[in-house]
Amino acid sequence: MRRVHISLALAALLAAFAFALPAHAAAPVICEKYGSTSIQNGRYIVQNNVWGASTAQCIDVNQNGGFTITQAAHNNATNGAPAAYPSIYAGCHYGACTSGSGLPMRADASGFGNLRSSVTMSYPGSGVYNASYDLWFDPTPRTDGQNTGAELMIWLNRQGSIQPIGSQVGTVNLAGATWQVWFGNVGWNVISYVRTSPGTSLNFAVDTFYADVVARGYGQRSWYLTSVQAGFEPWVGGAGLAVGSFSVTTDGSQDPPPGGSCAATATTQGQWDGGYVIQPVTVTNRGSGPISGWRVTFTLPSGHAITGSWGAQVSVSGQTVTATNLGYNGSLAPGGSTAFGFQASRPGGSSALPSGYTCA
Repeated sequence: MRRVHISLALAALLAAFAFALPAHAAAPVICEKYGSTSIQNGRYIVQNNVWGASTAQCIDVNQNGGFTITQAAHNNATNGAPAAYPSIYAGCHYGACTSGSGLPMRADASGFGNLRSSVTMSYPGSGVYNASYDLWFDPTPRTDGQNTGAELMIWLNRQGSIQPIGSQVGTVNLAGATWQVWFGNVGWNVISYVRTSPGTSLNFAVDTFYADVVARGYGQRSWYLTSVQAGFEPWVGGAGLAVGSFSVTTDGSQDPPPGGSCAATATTQGQWDGGYVIQPVTVTNRGSGPISGWRVTFTLPSGHAITGSWGAQVSVSGQTVTATNLGYNGSLAPGGSTAFGFQASRPGGSSALPSGYTCA
């Protein structure tokens, strides 16, 4: 969770922290400023976390492991702090801990090298935001309050004239991509890795990035990782930003997204009052062997209707949409991908978008 950005005073920051305790909400749509809810039997917590603005924001929680920002009236100055950090996390954050994460964990522990995380995200065509991981480290195994060691951010994407805290100190190739490295200090070290080309997914070992942090002298092996968070920092707007899937594992496994050996990542091509086009929905074979067919499911917000589709056979039951392969695009080799798209209508004034894309 981000609590500071560029020109925000540290004193104001610390004051804000005092009021940032998450509250648990039972409803799948969360509009409370600091509302949150646990999913998957407590494995993860999803939080709204509007810490940097008084404007409205709502998130639609996907019990499979993600969320969609359905409302966001933000208009923060881009040379200041973001409005919020809606996110999903494993670990402990201000006293709210998930189950089975193994966190806090010291960075020189034998199991630290086995910690992995994966995420898939989709983005609207408007707004000012980043799409980012936020990993927190503390000199103690802290489960509540502000971490004081290091904040490790991984920016998969950004839109608009925003930049990380501090200044760029280098460039590095990690986890199959090239990243700008930024460093600043706001009472704790903030190290940000900014992808040089936008990405919609990431699957990585935590130590891939933290080893680089330690090598640069910005972190210590004696510090504890307290939480792994993934979400968005919106400055302007933000409706339509979505985490489709998220996982944190402790056994070194490669985190196949929910649904087995394939993954589906959706991109919003365009939207208007009353409708939108989602294209491409990229289907990727994440397994070690070929697949001969795939099925993607996702959820339509209330009042939405599919008006056309291409590249897949699409059926709708209630608010659940199922898209299956056609004869020519069902067979995918390991690492191979194909795509489909669709157009939908929605009630006037609504900015909601589909969420919860899973593949099997």
